Amino acid sequence: MAILDDPDRTAPVPLATGRLGMRLLLASLGMLFAACVSGLLYVRSIAKVWPPEGMPSLPTGLWMSTVILLVSSATVQWAVSAARHDERPGIRHGLLATFVLGVAFLVSQTVNWFVLVAAAFTPKVNLYAFTYYLLTGLHALHVLGGLVPVGVVTARAFRGDYSAARHSGVEYVAMYWHFLDVVWVVLFIVLYLAG
Repeated sequence: MAILDDPDRTAPVPLATGRLGMRLLLASLGMLFAACVSGLLYVRSIAKVWPPEGMPSLPTGLWMSTVILLVSSATVQWAVSAARHDERPGIRHGLLATFVLGVAFLVSQTVNWFVLVAAAFTPKVNLYAFTYYLLTGLHALHVLGGLVPVGVVTARAFRGDYSAARHSGVEYVAMYWHFLDVVWVVLFIVLYLAG
């Protein structure tokens, strides 16, 4: 009991409601992506031939998409670090770069899809094609959805709303963005290994 009364002991800081909410959101999204990847791996395990004969190889543009997303993870972390050190220009530049790179990722993915469609690789061809479009499309939708809060937080950063004392919005956006990066790396590996 003396430990509880010790004035030198600092009380544990409770988990902020926003941080808890973000963790719950990311856990639920993690389950969604895990279910989709598990479905692909199951279908792959029971298929006699995978990928089916005559399928084009995955576009090399997926490598560019991956690089873009990884760089965007660095820029959003730059914004978080700048916020913690009260460097407002760094917050603005990091968030703006993240937004632009997020758009570039979506453009890159769209080009990849057009390359595959031009090679007659559409979701209706077979289950292999369907799973490719399901996984990459689901991820792209989450990137598109993530651009909305990144845009809002970026606009608020340009208004000067964030400082070292108050920057939870920047951290929540970064948590979501890093999650999307991790998911993409897993999808990228699975698509290449399963293909």
